[in-house]
Amino acid sequence: MQSLITLGRQPALSLAELESLYGAAALTRAGSQAVIVDVEPADINFNRLGGAIKLCQVLHILDTIQWRQIEKFLFDAGPKHADLLSEGKLQLGLSTQGFDINIRQLEATGLNLKKIIRKSGRSVRLVPNKELELNTAQVHHNKLTSPNGWELLIIRDYDRTIIAQTVQVQDIESYTYRDRERPKRDARVGMLPPKLAQIILNLAVGFIADDRPGMVVLDPFCGTGVLLQEASLMAYQPYGTDLEQRMIDYSRQNLDWLGEKYKVDTTLAILEKGDATNHTWQKPVDVVAGETYLGKPFTSAPAPEPLAQTIADCNLIIKKFLRNILEQVPSGTRFCLAVPAWATGANSKQFKSLPLIDQMDDLGYNRVSFEHAGDNELIYHRPDQYVARQLLVFTKK
Repeated sequence: MQSLITLGRQPALSLAELESLYGAAALTRAGSQAVIVDVEPADINFNRLGGAIKLCQVLHILDTIQWRQIEKFLFDAGPKHADLLSEGKLQLGLSTQGFDINIRQLEATGLNLKKIIRKSGRSVRLVPNKELELNTAQVHHNKLTSPNGWELLIIRDYDRTIIAQTVQVQDIESYTYRDRERPKRDARVGMLPPKLAQIILNLAVGFIADDRPGMVVLDPFCGTGVLLQEASLMAYQPYGTDLEQRMIDYSRQNLDWLGEKYKVDTTLAILEKGDATNHTWQKPVDVVAGETYLGKPFTSAPAPEPLAQTIADCNLIIKKFLRNILEQVPSGTRFCLAVPAWATGANSKQFKSLPLIDQMDDLGYNRVSFEHAGDNELIYHRPDQYVARQLLVFTKK
């Protein structure tokens, strides 16, 4: 039984995250916004995946992309599959990716499928489509992942069609709650989204993700503790340091809040005031993950001189940190750091990166590359922002 996962706004980040956890050989692309994972849905810890939108079970693969043939299959198989679902009124939704059809055509397919299932004696409600793919809020609201819910996801993959059933969707409300309701926030030090913090953690821990609960995850630039919160929810022991005592105090309050709201033990978290360029950390440190200093914020395209100075400042601080921690962790220790990159235009896909990225070998580290995502694609960026986050994954030699 294979899983199908639909990918986030920046698919490369999602693919690297999944490859880090399950290995490159387990992944097969399915169109531009989905991937088949050779793991059963029940064995995927979906709530820890920051870059995944929907988790689905693959039901069937058709050797056609003709919509009429796809409809024929749905009309033949639909009533049989509906009989396998729990009793009660069936909540039915249809979503597609990659097909050259409009919403009216999709709704016509859904209405015909509804009629056919009703003729078999089953009560059915069809969820109306606002777009060709139902969003997570619609899936939640209409309970399409409940025992008598059924979202069929129909994906074009070159010359074949994948039909899958959604079993879980990203919990947007929980992410928003963890981001906005925590007691201490500070926009001046950056606002790391919880979903991105999860991706960073998953890239850092790799295959050992589920095998070593309690391992120590160090965030040397912890800020208000967003990554420490997500590490706690993954049952790791968070270890945070920051240059400012205020950030350490904020992190402690946020972790205490998380422990109370989510019923997780955050009492073992280690928090210390310390400059990452010269601090001595306690041992052991199993993995290192976090967002580094991002430099001066820019609300408009920066002029060459201020940008050059900002790049130099960030490069110096992060390089000093890498030299400082090198002798404090054993060989093979894996890192994932979100370092700054700068868009050359508001909607540009071109970025200026830190010079140290090309010097990792000389600094004593090996860059980790991915089969399903290029090194230069691992950039978290919004079109209206000039400072992006480039995810740098590497190990100590």
